[in-house]
Amino acid sequence: MFKILQNKRIIFFDGDGTLWYPKSTKHRVAPHWIYKDLKIGQKFLDHLVIIPSVLKTLKELKHRDFIMIIISTHPHRPKIAHALLKEKISYFNLEGYFEEFYASRDYPEGKGEVIARVLKKKKIPKSHALMIGDSYAYDYLSAKKVGVDSILIKSEYLKPEGKRVKKVISQLSDILDVLPKSR
Repeated sequence: MFKILQNKRIIFFDGDGTLWYPKSTKHRVAPHWIYKDLKIGQKFLDHLVIIPSVLKTLKELKHRDFIMIIISTHPHRPKIAHALLKEKISYFNLEGYFEEFYASRDYPEGKGEVIARVLKKKKIPKSHALMIGDSYAYDYLSAKKVGVDSILIKSEYLKPEGKRVKKVISQLSDILDVLPKSR
């Protein structure tokens, strides 16, 4: 696969498409449409499911003592975006896995800006951080632009053909094969 990431201490996760997705799409369509569908409106939680193997993967990463943080892009104003993200985390009973969560602004560099702020606040070097997500621009490239290693999850809806993607996994649980068993 690729070189084992021995020095990682903190993992940033995208939400939509990485941890959960709209069940009607069977993970074959970009998940963001659900928030713009007027028929669904504020009842989006009724249409989301957690991706298979996510809970098992998070449990194992927590056991390995990684700091885990969610950063999810939201088109809403910051307070509303934060509340919606908190609602999703609670709905999927993920509170015990993540130390913090952030709703980033809806532009490609948003997550990178949040990552840089969090690392500075926690005094963790960029070389000890990893971003995992399904979007080339919003997850992979955003983290790379601030000097943080990134892994892209392959999807049928966001194919990075022609892009310089060095680290790709098929599903979130593949991360267990490339991160150290203990730290």
